[in-house]
Amino acid sequence: MSNTQNPNYEVPAEMRDFAEKSVDQARKAFDSFLGAARRTADTVQGSAELARTNTTTLSSRSFEFAEQNVNAAFDLAQKLVRSKDVQEAMQHQAEFVRSQFANIQAQAKEFGGLAQSAIQQGAENAKTAVQQGTNEARQAFDQSTAAAKEAAAKATEKKPGA
Repeated sequence: MSNTQNPNYEVPAEMRDFAEKSVDQARKAFDSFLGAARRTADTVQGSAELARTNTTTLSSRSFEFAEQNVNAAFDLAQKLVRSKDVQEAMQHQAEFVRSQFANIQAQAKEFGGLAQSAIQQGAENAKTAVQQGTNEARQAFDQSTAAAKEAAAKATEKKPGA
């Protein structure tokens, strides 16, 4: 057997420099994307907490409205029991109907406003989160692309004999 020497191939310094910068740029781009993803996740979590708060508010107001309406019915029942004649009982009944109609209209209006506000806040938060995430991802991509082009241009400039 003959002893053959393996040729010693040396990687040019410019190529090593270019590769190192490329790895650094890839790391920076990944960190930027990851940061954007974390901020988006935080915003989504905030939106979920807002939705939970709004749901709690709506539920609480629903119970308050129900309590008001039941108390009004009990008040009517007490007035009916104390009525001296049918005419007085009919008067209490008519007052109750007018009063409850106005109360239910006001309650429905308030409840609708609360629900609409909750939906709008949720939609605005989601829109903001998507826009922010998209903008940050685009910016990170643009920065990494520009840095890669710059590293490639520098590596090309340093080639021997060029």
